Amino acid sequence: MSDPFSSARVLVLGGTAEARALAAALADAGATFTSSLAGRVTRPRLPVGQVRMGGFGGVDGLAAWCAGEGVTHLVDATHPFATTMTAHAVAAGEKAGVPVLRLARPGWGEHPHAGSWHWVEDIEQARRTAEGLGEAPFVTTGRQTLDRFADWAGRRVLVRVVEPLGEDAPVGWTVLEDRGPHRLEDELAVMREHGVDVLLTKDSGGAYTAAKLEAAHELGIPVVVVARPSIPSGAREVTTVEDVLAWLRTS
Repeated sequence: MSDPFSSARVLVLGGTAEARALAAALADAGATFTSSLAGRVTRPRLPVGQVRMGGFGGVDGLAAWCAGEGVTHLVDATHPFATTMTAHAVAAGEKAGVPVLRLARPGWGEHPHAGSWHWVEDIEQARRTAEGLGEAPFVTTGRQTLDRFADWAGRRVLVRVVEPLGEDAPVGWTVLEDRGPHRLEDELAVMREHGVDVLLTKDSGGAYTAAKLEAAHELGIPVVVVARPSIPSGAREVTTVEDVLAWLRTS
């Protein structure tokens, strides 16, 4: 019986812990694969195997790259909120005739404290909701969302980002540059030190940044969570590396 991985040429759109785990599993299986990183982080955690840095130039560029490299399977393992990249992956797969699978870690909807959180649809709703809950917000929604909080200049705001802002933070803001995984005791210390009274986050899921949720619960701090966006119609999504490997064996 032929090995299904020997003939596969997989493109993994990555940048997440799940993508790195998938790369390791593909390497162990002997598959030929390339991991693609957008290049937005200056010191990314690199997966094993061949890595491509930078964008493709939209749907047409991604489809052309897949065709030129003989890609047989495309796995979108980008961040759960990377909606543009997911849409491009689905469209490019259709254009190039390559099957596409979305790998995304489970969200926090089943978290023990999820029922007590304030769930909102977008960053604008998160900002408005947080304004009614506290005076010292802890913003962990990502560097690219911070322009939506511009009118919080002068307020006591704690922000955590992976990459430097690239410009001076507004007066009254404290910026922490750090990346997960975060420990519960560290999150408790940060929130106490800065007097945080409301936490803003996105439903990113996973364990890397989940400790802040437990810390907020222990301290009685309200949590505002931006719900995940929907994936494109017709897209198939799985939550584990094992699911991806099973798909590769049968598609």
